Amino acid sequence: MLTIEQAQPSQAADIARLIMEAMNHDCCLYFAGETHGLMGFHQMMTHLVGRTDSQYSYLNTLVALDAAGKVIGICTSYDGAELRRLRTAFVQSCLEQFGRDFSDMDDETAAGELYVDSLAVDAHHRGQGIAKALLKATILRASRLSLPAVGLLVDKGNPKAEKLYHDVGFRYVGDNHWGGHAMKHLQYVFGDEHDA
Repeated sequence: MLTIEQAQPSQAADIARLIMEAMNHDCCLYFAGETHGLMGFHQMMTHLVGRTDSQYSYLNTLVALDAAGKVIGICTSYDGAELRRLRTAFVQSCLEQFGRDFSDMDDETAAGELYVDSLAVDAHHRGQGIAKALLKATILRASRLSLPAVGLLVDKGNPKAEKLYHDVGFRYVGDNHWGGHAMKHLQYVFGDEHDA
């Protein structure tokens, strides 16, 4: 049995681990630096998930739970118009924890979309439709927030993920770069012919 619900602060460590999988560990090491490694980055991310003013906040996260209540998937999303305000916590934490300044990062989203920042399913539970269920719940969330679209970036080297997004109704809207990777910007636009 699968349940999708609003995340809770007590789930922060599990959510942080899955966000790191969504980012990919090379990217996490890019932010943390070799000295602090993945453990240091996980500690920082756990703290950011537990905050209310972070892009990675539990308030911005839906969790997929198995029958035992274990977090087996996450989808973190927020209003693209809020990116810079929400990203401040991440930038400040990287500076304080790792001595690294990322204040000049490019914006990966903008006003007019609920931005899917992180989507991940635990490796033992993939291929069961959990990511699709999380995306559909996120589309419903965007509708409730009266946002006209849901947007995300997908790595150009990840056709499997891109196919999932297209199957749910996302369409290509342009190219982007993030974390040193060539990405495609996809959107699910309300009012198009497709259906969640």
